Amino acid sequence: MARRCLSIILAAGEGTRMKSSMSKVLHPVGGLAMIRHVARAAAAAGSSDLAVVVGRDGEAVEAAVRVDVGTVATFPQQERLGTAHAVLAARAAIAEGVDDVLVLFADTPLIRPETLARTRAVLADGAAVCVVGFRPADPTGYGRLVEQDGELVAIREEKDASAEERAIGFCNAGVMAFAGAEALAMLDAIGNANAKGEYYLTDLVEIARRAGRSVRAIEANADEVTGVNNRAELASVEALWQDRRRRAAMLDGVTLQDPATVYFSHDTEIDADVTIEPSVYFGPGVRVASGATIHAFSHIEQTSIGPNVSVGPFARLRPGTRLAAGSKVGNFCEVKNAEIGEGAKVNHLSYVGDATVGAAANLGAGTITCNYDGALKHLTEIGAGAFIGSNSALVAPVRIGDGAYVGTGSVITDDVPDDALAIARQRQVNKPGRGREITERNKAAKAARSKSGGAA
Repeated sequence: MARRCLSIILAAGEGTRMKSSMSKVLHPVGGLAMIRHVARAAAAAGSSDLAVVVGRDGEAVEAAVRVDVGTVATFPQQERLGTAHAVLAARAAIAEGVDDVLVLFADTPLIRPETLARTRAVLADGAAVCVVGFRPADPTGYGRLVEQDGELVAIREEKDASAEERAIGFCNAGVMAFAGAEALAMLDAIGNANAKGEYYLTDLVEIARRAGRSVRAIEANADEVTGVNNRAELASVEALWQDRRRRAAMLDGVTLQDPATVYFSHDTEIDADVTIEPSVYFGPGVRVASGATIHAFSHIEQTSIGPNVSVGPFARLRPGTRLAAGSKVGNFCEVKNAEIGEGAKVNHLSYVGDATVGAAANLGAGTITCNYDGALKHLTEIGAGAFIGSNSALVAPVRIGDGAYVGTGSVITDDVPDDALAIARQRQVNKPGRGREITERNKAAKAARSKSGGAA
């Protein structure tokens, strides 16, 4: 829309029911602070200006929002005198003059940009106020939206509603949009002649109608206006977000064998024709290319996975991991800050950290890159086509050349040239008959203990 829009996010609540050392709105959903979800939705709906009404942890809340929205104004709310009072904390932003004003809540992270855009469309169509409503399974306790001939005529709190009005299933979600040109005049007309002595934003409906202006409501899905007040509700909203994200992935061509056990982050990117087995966790910063298979019980974060890669089962990919096309990181392997080349294999029971592994290289079971000396991390370079025998330790900094072989059980402390064979282990020594001597000695010791009444 060409219309200029100001979104005001109310984030000043104390959030005491979270029982947390940080502001409620900074708690994550899908790995992203709740208020950042709301700010992103506002921006996606065309909001050019953003104001955040803050209370506790105001600086941290502002810093979180600035990650996504470059220009944001914050306004402290010193007293808690109702929703209209909170909105008027951002008076200076409203006074700059905009076409649309959106009022959002920082603890409703599932609000969709499409819903916010619909409220703006209602304002563009001539309405002075647009209220977002929803239909909960049980409307008890919610304000009812009373409509007549397509107009919203009242928001009736349950305690004030008639029996007929209490039967209405269409309820107030709290999210609201109103015309910017009239915003301050309407807000200043809100009084506090009520039992709590507070200023309620819902009074805008009556004020706009008295002025002969149109007031309308739109309906949102109940899930997207679900708020968070405590940890149990945070978990419920996380579950709703995950379900939404899983469904979107499957509709985009991703196979989830057991969707309920796969967990995504807000920025997970997965191409079509990826297969994800049960119990896989994606932390932030993961991208998976087409044709890859993520086997069960894998944990992945800040990792790039190329086409036709196989990961897991029981793999852990830590930040900085880059897997090229056709490579494999198998079961019970951990990779950190390492590049695994095209077609290379880290099959099982290995740790590869701070390393580069060349194309078509093969790391046998139990291969360890010893990258940390107690103070600094060092690089291990494994060349293209190299073969590392099982149970080998590569002590960084070290380079294994292209086509080189490392014998099983070696501890490599020096560079291995291209196409060379390195064996770094003590030569085996056999002592004829010593096995039998040891067995007989042990039997005799056990018999002596038993005879003296000692423990076996």
